Amino acid sequence: MIRKLRRRFALAVILSSLMILVVLISAINIVNYRRVVSDADRDLDMFTRPVEMPGPGDKNEPNGPVGMPDMPAMGMPDTNTYGAVYDSDGNVVDSFTSWNSMYANETMVKYAEDVFKGSRERGFIGDCRFIKQDQGDSTLIVLVDCGPGLSNFRNFLKASILLSLGCLALVSIGAFIVSGRAVKPVAESYEKQKRFITDAGHEIKTPLAIIKADSDVLAMDIGEDNEWLTDIRKQTTRLTDLTNNLISLSRMEEDSSVLTKELFDLTKSAKEISESFRAMAVAGNKDFTCSIEDDVEMTGDKKSVEELMTILLDNAVKYCPEGGAISFRTYRSKGNAVIEITNDTSEDISQEELSHLFDRFYRTDRSRNSETGGYGIGLSMAQAIARANGGRLTVSGKAPKTIRFTASFS
Repeated sequence: MIRKLRRRFALAVILSSLMILVVLISAINIVNYRRVVSDADRDLDMFTRPVEMPGPGDKNEPNGPVGMPDMPAMGMPDTNTYGAVYDSDGNVVDSFTSWNSMYANETMVKYAEDVFKGSRERGFIGDCRFIKQDQGDSTLIVLVDCGPGLSNFRNFLKASILLSLGCLALVSIGAFIVSGRAVKPVAESYEKQKRFITDAGHEIKTPLAIIKADSDVLAMDIGEDNEWLTDIRKQTTRLTDLTNNLISLSRMEEDSSVLTKELFDLTKSAKEISESFRAMAVAGNKDFTCSIEDDVEMTGDKKSVEELMTILLDNAVKYCPEGGAISFRTYRSKGNAVIEITNDTSEDISQEELSHLFDRFYRTDRSRNSETGGYGIGLSMAQAIARANGGRLTVSGKAPKTIRFTASFS
């Protein structure tokens, strides 16, 4: 449990750091990218602003068709630029260029032709930002080379990702180191609790044994049919079983190495255990069906896995109402040995109640009012057994008034 708590603490720190880094790096790179786009759009807008053309009496002649920018008047841009005016037939009637040999002329011309044929009015083609402007009988297309800016953006993006991964690795190492100290108070408290349960259980065993022995002596004097003596024996047995279960649960959670794991025939064990519960189910007017797949083997502690099946079947028989159905299945799925037990219930069990069924001493209100007995730790023991054998035990509400327990072992 402590190792699991440490992993959860470290994982929480790592995920929190990852979220912060993702948000930070994303924000920086989005701003950087928008700056590149903004600079390119500024140059494009400069070339597509309306140009005042000379009137009938002006001495100056226009240096191009209507809508063609006056390059010297506007100044040369800092980036490589290409512009072309197309007539309605798709012929270039005028063009201008400004570049430092980064793009070959034919490349920019090809991009402009593709833009003219396309439907987009603004965007990227390759590493060029373009604008397409309808001017009546002609179409103006201007491209601005964003290669240097995009190259810097990509380099910064790669560097920021690598730096983030490095920081995340350092945070992960630090989180696992610090997690030990962070959960130390909880670990100490948990260890004290386990020691108390074990020590108290052993201390309780002695007076229980004495009470049982004294009740046997009294039975010889006053007879076996005494009501009070019968009640003493019943409660002594109940408390003895509870004490033994608590000690077993504590040991199981404390150290799974006490289990002897070996390859055994789960099919054989399931068949033997199911037969002992079939009679109980039939006696209670409950439908008991088995579907046990042949040749299912698993590696684990045979005795504890059989105890898990016993706990779950006992739980199913106890809480299945008269006339209800119980299903017991064992099979292999995706390389895992699976134990599945389904039973009807008297009433629906909410998701909130399902989430607490494996808690120690937890029972639903309906269970507390029933006369089924039990201590409320059987399912806790079943879950501890599953974990100790490298498996996983889950519970789900399969349908209204139906509950399913599934134990899967790799």
